[in-house]
Parts: sequence; C-alpha cells; structure tokens
Amino acid sequence: MRCFQLINILKRKAIRAVPLIAVITLFFLPANAHKSHYRDLKPANGDVNCIKSFAPQFTNTLYSASVDVTKHHFSGILFFKYMPDSSTRVVFTNEMGVKFFDFAFTKDDEFIKYYVMAKLDKKVIVKALRKDLELVILHQDLSNAVLLKDSIYNYTAIPNSKGNDYYITDHCSKLIRIEKASKKKAVVEVQMLNYNNGIPDSISIVHKNFKFNILLKRVEKESE
Repeated sequence: MRCFQLINILKRKAIRAVPLIAVITLFFLPANAHKSHYRDLKPANGDVNCIKSFAPQFTNTLYSASVDVTKHHFSGILFFKYMPDSSTRVVFTNEMGVKFFDFAFTKDDEFIKYYVMAKLDKKVIVKALRKDLELVILHQDLSNAVLLKDSIYNYTAIPNSKGNDYYITDHCSKLIRIEKASKKKAVVEVQMLNYNNGIPDSISIVHKNFKFNILLKRVEKESE
C-alpha cells in the first residue's frame, strides 16, 4: 500500500512540474529561435559601389508579368524605359494595353506616380511597389552603405527606415539575391537571374509578411 501511495505522490509532483518546465522552455527558446543572422555579419573590405554593376541596363525592356496582391491577380506586360531626361519609366499594362500602373524614378531620386488603377491605388501598395522597384533598378543612396560578410557572401547594407536593404553577392562577382530586412529578418526577397547584356532574364519579388509577389520573365523583342 505504501508503495502505491509513493507512486501516486511522485506522479502528482511530476504533473505539477510540467507547467514549470514548459514556462522555462518558452522563456529560453525564443532568443535562439528568433536570433537574427544579420547580427553575426562581420565588417568586410571592399567598395560598396561595386553593386552598381548589377543595376539592370534597361532601355526599352519588356517582361511578361504575373502580380499577386492580396486577393487580386494581374497579368500582362511590364516594361522599363530609360527616358531622355535620364529617368526610368516603369509601366504595367494588360495584354490589351490597359494600364495597371505607371511610375517614374528620376535621376534626382524622385518618385513620380503618373497613374495607378483603383484596385492598386492604396498607400501601402504604392509604397511597396515603389520600394520593390527601387531595389530592382538600384535606385539607392550608397553614401551610408557598409560592406559586411558571413562565411560565404558579401552583404552591401544600405540603411532603410526599419533596417537595411542587403545586396548579397559572391564577392561582388555575382548577385545572389537582394533582401529588404528589419533588424531581425528579411521581409522582401528579390532575385534577378541570368543577366544578358546587363539585363536579367527573370526577376522575382516576394514579400514574406503578406501576399504580394511579382514574377517577371523577359520578352526577347524590345520596343523601339
């Protein structure tokens, strides 16, 4: 009888101990689970301006485009046009030529919204489009950029309002990807692949926090 009583006492103590163990686990795990990779980056030697070589040399460059914004899907043609005033015009239309948006990025770092269709004309969406396209065309101020590295890649870090934009390269010989990041994690990831004469064959822009994805595939024929 005493043996069974002792077993029951030990069971009750074990049950009471479980919540304490769970609390201790929850207390200590997040620090490691949410540790930022960026905190481990080390200063590197090199020229931050070398990433300018990855700025696409758009003239009148066409892409077939697939865009998902929350519950809306759009497909059509997106083109980048280098203008006589040295601005870059970015226009997205459907196959019939109806505009979804029409933006310009000037050589003086201005952003001009010529047109946005009603479904997309929300402040948060226009801002996201602007920031995404700035990553692609490298419409960036490098005056405060710093060069960092991990064990494999170089990270050119450009400060933004909430963290950094990172251009991740193989020692500036190949662009691996671009990340717009908070202090802890990437919130947008951009890939530009298969450069041909200074122009990437495909471009993908993926947001991590909500459904907002842009996929571009270059159309070989260029407009005149």
